Amino acid sequence: MTGKKERDKIPAIMHGDVVIIRLVFTVILVAAGYVLKPVGGDPWISAGVGGLVALSIIFFELRIRRASLKTLIGAAVGSIMGIVGAYLIGSLIMRQESMPHAMRTFLTLGLVFFMAYVGLMVGGAKGDYLELSALGGILTDKESRRDLKILDTSVIIDGRIADVAETGFLTGSLIIPQFILRELQQVADSPDSSKRQRGRRGLDMLNRLQNNSSLDIQIVETDFPAVREVDLKLIELGKQLDAVIVTNDFNLNKVSQLRGVSVLNINELANALKPVVLPGEAMRVFILKEGKEYNQGVAYLDDGTMVVVDNARRLIGKNADIAVTSVLQTTAGKMIFGRLWEEPENGAPSGEQRLNGSARRPSRDSRSGPVPVRITDSEPITES
Repeated sequence: MTGKKERDKIPAIMHGDVVIIRLVFTVILVAAGYVLKPVGGDPWISAGVGGLVALSIIFFELRIRRASLKTLIGAAVGSIMGIVGAYLIGSLIMRQESMPHAMRTFLTLGLVFFMAYVGLMVGGAKGDYLELSALGGILTDKESRRDLKILDTSVIIDGRIADVAETGFLTGSLIIPQFILRELQQVADSPDSSKRQRGRRGLDMLNRLQNNSSLDIQIVETDFPAVREVDLKLIELGKQLDAVIVTNDFNLNKVSQLRGVSVLNINELANALKPVVLPGEAMRVFILKEGKEYNQGVAYLDDGTMVVVDNARRLIGKNADIAVTSVLQTTAGKMIFGRLWEEPENGAPSGEQRLNGSARRPSRDSRSGPVPVRITDSEPITES
């Protein structure tokens, strides 16, 4: 707590120093105007003009501090090029003896202001096209290196993103687009009870994320009216902000990677954190229901992994000690095959026989929840 308080004091001290520097700067300009009397010979009018100039400079400084480094470099280069161009053209104008001297001076001064203004505005607008990495890291734009993560509808409804964020493993700013909020609201107002429940769960997860003081939640209004699909809008926003999309959608994951947008998939994170189960290990599971094959029982681990146990139909509703015979790992999840511990292993286990067959890769849309997975042509359809 002491370290945090010290860090909170530092910005306040720096802010006080900045205010003092601005006051000293203003006093110096006011005093210079009073002593030098550049306007009309009246010292008080000159002092007032000096104060207005100081306030104008401070206002300009406050506005320009909000600009990114790329914008500042682009504006500076553009204004310098404009002034150089105005000087070259103005030198030609000043050589025209046929024109009055006052007219030549006015045209040259107006040209300098015009070229400097145009160069400043155009250079600042095109500054985002600069690639500062080409300088070898000498100049780095903090804004361009922000850690931004865009939340998809599926990962908000899933809810595990809130648990991950509360553990402190999720850093940076969490971006929630306005079109994602609209989609959540439409799902929450759906006449279908299951969709309505999912939508309300997503809104509850958003409130939970916003109540976490350690997270930086930002709701952006950026939209792409020409793009109708929400997934494509997410990809376009990720490209525009140079952000990472956090999702559970398998298809969005693949499309984003093809479009060059980085993706964090919560399902892949969950699969990576699942405990490793090796063939031959003993497990104690609760046989929940009957399998599709003859005399087969099905159990589930705490993380949702399906366990298929041979000759366990008679133990439905009871705990059973099993021996793992094989493990099937796919991008959609993991399945464990086993046999009862007291049964002798005669020949190849049935789980290994299934693995020796031709396996079909499952396709999964995580937005619609678990989908059936068929292991072989002879294997029953089970849940993944």
